[in-house]
Parts: sequence; structure tokens; C-alpha cells
Amino acid sequence: MIPERSKRPILLGTALLLAIGPVLSTGCLPSSLLITPVSAPRRLVEQELSRDAWHAKDKIALIDVSGTIANESGFKLWGEDDNPVSLLFEQLDAARRDRHVKGVLLRINSPGGTVAASELMHDEITHFRKSGKPVVAVMMDMATSGGYYIACACDEIVAQPSTITGSIGVIMQTVDLSGTMELVGVRTDAIASGAMKDAGSPFRRMKPEERELFQHVIDEMHDRFVDVVVDGRSALDEEAVRRLADGRIYTATQALDKRLIDRIATLRETIGSLKKRVGSDKIRLVAYTRPPGYRPNYYARSPYGGRVNIGLVNVDRSIGPEWRTPRFLYLWAPGLN
Repeated sequence: MIPERSKRPILLGTALLLAIGPVLSTGCLPSSLLITPVSAPRRLVEQELSRDAWHAKDKIALIDVSGTIANESGFKLWGEDDNPVSLLFEQLDAARRDRHVKGVLLRINSPGGTVAASELMHDEITHFRKSGKPVVAVMMDMATSGGYYIACACDEIVAQPSTITGSIGVIMQTVDLSGTMELVGVRTDAIASGAMKDAGSPFRRMKPEERELFQHVIDEMHDRFVDVVVDGRSALDEEAVRRLADGRIYTATQALDKRLIDRIATLRETIGSLKKRVGSDKIRLVAYTRPPGYRPNYYARSPYGGRVNIGLVNVDRSIGPEWRTPRFLYLWAPGLN
């Protein structure tokens, strides 16, 4: 028995042969052959990961936030990858609409990313919680900076014993190419409408007043990060958070001691505790997947990006020492700092 999905390419090939077979038999080939592809539905598909019993109806949705957080699509050699913000939006919406989904397990494995993308994800999680369904953040290898930022939107934060978290803070990375340009005899001459219009230019040294301007922006974004942690961590007040928010990372044990997380547990243990929270001992653990390329909502399209996958190597271009435009980041990336 051939699976229904496997029949499609066979039928397409057969139809193509039937269409051009008579032409080939006469020895005459057309100057061109137009084949119009038809897009297949690419909405999210629920995938069952485990089931406690055959009759289990209640579900827990497992949603992943992995890699660098950016509000832009990545790129693969074979096409465009998902926008992380868009994907989270759609997955949370699917969990909210399904009356059998009783809670969400948000599995985070991210060093952080851009300020705006972290805020958008935080906002979407906060909005989802208004449905009354709990969201538990489970930190994996790392959930630092922007990764920790979005965790603060959840009802509970759980870390693995080996998790690295923290790095509460903001960074803007710039480069100064003026010395190199001077060596090769190249000069730039910007015509701007104001003294600060080309602030942060990589083609000259940063002026003291420009540095002061950027520092004010960084400080304001840092204050926002602190407020988010204070709102999400009832055991910590602003003074305590500011003492912890100097950019350093913490082990799971240190984070628990400083009340940045609620407990240390394995993923299996966390699923068990979430089942108790939602009042169901027989559940189906589900995830939402789809082929890349479908754009379902207003976060989906972005003018630039991204991540490039070459074989098994993931080259992340979405966040890096971007010399063209300074970027404000909730990110732990020692190689860029």
C-alpha cells in the first residue's frame, strides 16, 4: 500500500510523461515547457509526542523557542525559514483555540536576541495567559538575556540542572573601521540633516556626545528589562533585580538561590507537575509542526534576515557584528561583546 502523501509525486510524474510523451515519440521537442506548481496547505499540523492512555483527551502543548530571537525570517539553501516571532504567535494561537489543550510547556534554548523580538514574544505569551491556560517555561542548555526575558512572561520558570541563564542586560555592538580605511587611503563624506544623523557610523570614531546618546537608549532598554523581571518574579523587588542585572550569567543552582527561577527539574518531572497544575493525570503531549514557507500572520514577513543552514552547519547571520547598522540586543554572546 502506497501512502497517500507518496502518491502525489508519482501521479505528477505520470501526468508529465503523458503530456510530453506524444511529442517525444515524434522526435520533436517544444521550445519551452511550462509547469505551474500548486502550493500545498502548510498550516500547522498537530503532532502527538506521547500519550498516557489510549482514551486521553486532555493535551499539553510543547512549544520550542530555539536559537537567536529575531523578528525576521531565516534562510536555508532550499528556501526561507520560519520567523521565530511569527511561529510562536501561530503555535500559541493553535493552543488557545484547542479546548483540549490545558497548558503549554515553553521549552527555551536561546542566548537571546534583538530587543524588539524579545518584547514581542513576551507580549504574545502574556496575551495567551489571559485564556486561563498556564504556561511553564523550561530552560534547556541556556536561556540567557532575551531567552530569560520571555521566560519572565510565564507562570513558572523551571531550569535543567545544567542550564545557564541570566545575562540580564542590553548591548549595542559597533565597529570602527576608520583606522583600516586610513591605511588604504579611503575616506567617507556623509551629508546629513543633523549632527546625530550618522551617529554610530563605522567609518569614523564615535564622538563623546554620540556615546552619551546611545548610553541613554541602552539605559532605558535596561530599565524595561528590569521592570519585566520585577513583574514576572514576585519574590524579587527592583533593588534586588538591579543587583543581579549586571550582565553576568548564572548556573541553575545560582539562579534558584537568587530566585530568578522557581525550581530545578528535568523535562519529564516538569510535565508531571504541569499535569497536576491542570488537574489531569492522563494527557497527550503534542507539538505543532509544518513545512517551512507558509506565512500565516502579520509577523511572518520581514525585509531581511537571517539564518543560513548549510548541510548540518547552522550559520546564524541574523545577529552578529553588523557594521552597517548598530543593533540593540538582549543577547549573551561573549564573542560579540
